[in-house]
Amino acid sequence: MNKAHIAPKELATGLILATLGAIAFSGKAIIVKLAYRHGVDAVTLIMYRMVFALPIFAVMALWSSRGKPALTRHEMWGVLGLGFTGYYLASFLDFAGLAYISASLERLILYLNPTLVLLLGLVLYKRHISRRQAFGMAISYCGVLLVFGHEIKLEGADAALGALLVFLSAVSYAIYLSFSGELVQRLGSLRLVGLATSVACVLCIGQFVLLRPLSAAMVAPEVIWLSIINATLCTAMPVLMVMMAIERIGAGLAAQTGMVGPMSTILMGVLLLGEPSTAWVAAGTVCVVAGIFVFSSRARPFA
Repeated sequence: MNKAHIAPKELATGLILATLGAIAFSGKAIIVKLAYRHGVDAVTLIMYRMVFALPIFAVMALWSSRGKPALTRHEMWGVLGLGFTGYYLASFLDFAGLAYISASLERLILYLNPTLVLLLGLVLYKRHISRRQAFGMAISYCGVLLVFGHEIKLEGADAALGALLVFLSAVSYAIYLSFSGELVQRLGSLRLVGLATSVACVLCIGQFVLLRPLSAAMVAPEVIWLSIINATLCTAMPVLMVMMAIERIGAGLAAQTGMVGPMSTILMGVLLLGEPSTAWVAAGTVCVVAGIFVFSSRARPFA
């Protein structure tokens, strides 16, 4: 979508929606870190998030399926697979990793997701990587390593474990993105998201039932309220806002606007979690955002 062809009102609305969606997505890490202060574990915490998110996504799936043909067996297996990789496994690994690393480092690692999609495209489909893309990737990964190197000095092996879990979360979501193209075309993005996230909700709830006694559901009231906020303001609402933004300004401009995400996470981490704001974090963030900007640029690749 050409920016010059977007009406000013639509452009302003789209940019606001994309910005709010990015900030809300970034708040998820802050909510999780706050909940961990009340002695809850990842299995229980993600269960509560999905319990409150399930009705929203189920309604989304039903509403977007109105008048549409029933899923074929192939489509059903596709939805199950994408729900497992893109929303269940990615979410659980992310929650588990946040127990060990700062919200700032978590957001920077997840922000590498477009580069992982490109690398998967190279491995799976032999897609070419331009010099500009490789250069942008190198800048971004150097930024993450800069922040990671500083954090591992403070936290030791725990930081390495947390970073690995979050990185695997990003890989899992990149797999979802790499294999979702066909189903998006056949089902539509809203229907696919509603169905896949509903699958993930059921898996997270089932995981809790299998791995924890029912007594583990007795948590501090703060965990319940934080989970409600996580499920609504940091999960369901951002999905809708970003999709509405893409409809108005296109995926490219919406993605560029999403670069506000890492900065908002760092700011909220400092204000709400008391995480240190250091030159290492600032420099790493600049590198990651600059690298993704170069990576995503449509300018002519370097010769």
